[in-house]
Amino acid sequence: MKFTRPWIVAGLLLTAPGAQAQLLPATGGTLGQVSGPVGGIVPQVLDRVDGALDQAGLDQLSPARLADRLVAARAARIDDLLRRHADEVELDDRRQPARRGVILLTGARTESVEALRSAGYGVENAAIEGLDLNIARLTVPQGRSLSRALKQVRSLAPEAQASADNLYFPSGPSIGISAAALAEGGTARGKVAGLIDGGVARHPALSGVIEQRGFARGAPRASAHGTAVASLISGTGSIRGAAPGAPLLVADVYGDDPAGGSAFAIARALGWMVARGTEVVTVSLVGPDNPLLAGAIRLARERGLSIVAAVGNDGPAAPPAYPASYAGVVAVTGIDGRGRVLPEAGRARHVDFAAPGADMNAARVDGGKGKVRGTSFAAPLVAGRLFAAGSVQALRAEAKRNAGLSVICGNCRNND
Repeated sequence: MKFTRPWIVAGLLLTAPGAQAQLLPATGGTLGQVSGPVGGIVPQVLDRVDGALDQAGLDQLSPARLADRLVAARAARIDDLLRRHADEVELDDRRQPARRGVILLTGARTESVEALRSAGYGVENAAIEGLDLNIARLTVPQGRSLSRALKQVRSLAPEAQASADNLYFPSGPSIGISAAALAEGGTARGKVAGLIDGGVARHPALSGVIEQRGFARGAPRASAHGTAVASLISGTGSIRGAAPGAPLLVADVYGDDPAGGSAFAIARALGWMVARGTEVVTVSLVGPDNPLLAGAIRLARERGLSIVAAVGNDGPAAPPAYPASYAGVVAVTGIDGRGRVLPEAGRARHVDFAAPGADMNAARVDGGKGKVRGTSFAAPLVAGRLFAAGSVQALRAEAKRNAGLSVICGNCRNND
């Protein structure tokens, strides 16, 4: 029997075995392989791989078998992406997926840029709005692999930071692109929250979405993942988010681009959020460390933007996820309806809060609601409460003050 369970949303969760804190700050501990203090958090392929794992019953697998399944799932996801879109995606020198033939360069001297031009690299200068960050986007000469090109660029511009334009994946199962119309809205004014994800569809629960902007080819375009995450931040009515009705800006970094979700797109989206005065932004995306993204995160935080990110669903044996692992980012893991850390939850260099990531509903692109699972869906709950509380310190105090109590969450359901 399924029933509504009164155990989350307004900013508190019951402390349970296996987690240091649930919507409370982690102070070191047992969230998979994660420990540490508070830190200062394509398309169709994901539906198939993550959905298959969910149907297999993650809770029933042994830790060793689960780890193997998650590693295999991640490899399959990347292999499928490369096979389908080899003309737009390739692996960098760390075997991480990235936009084909593009290198991001910061801090290069004029003479180094000229040396790169002479070596056959195309150079496009770009400024990221809101962050006062200037970069050069290099086009790799035809026939040269990204891995080889990175080695050459670093030798020609040793003073600069050079990286691939790495790709970041949604940390939940639903990122299928829909033809549904985008949520309509006007211009953001006053206090607003932000979402960097796929686009958001029109939905009765999503009147808080006031503006969307695209940072990838074909964007903004409605997506299942973005719509679900948005509803858990500011949804009202049938899907009540953690900050019901909060004005929400949406940056779509995917659109219909097979190389969407790139470091450059996310950095530009962060700059837009800063320029629009956004206070809290949710990034339910995971990928590798990237110098450009790290710099953009740092600059955005220096300008007052609080960033909440999910730790991903590749399991505790996976490498630390970014941007959740960057200093000062609020890293979020997920728990189920019984207060247990999700077995597929990934890890970060620190974990700050745990929130529901299973046994609950979120908005669908068809106007209804449906079950969701993954750390993607825990992060917006923390972001919504952080938006309402005003600071991490206030949120921590709220969670401690309410520890042991319960509130109704109409979206959260436990299977009995």
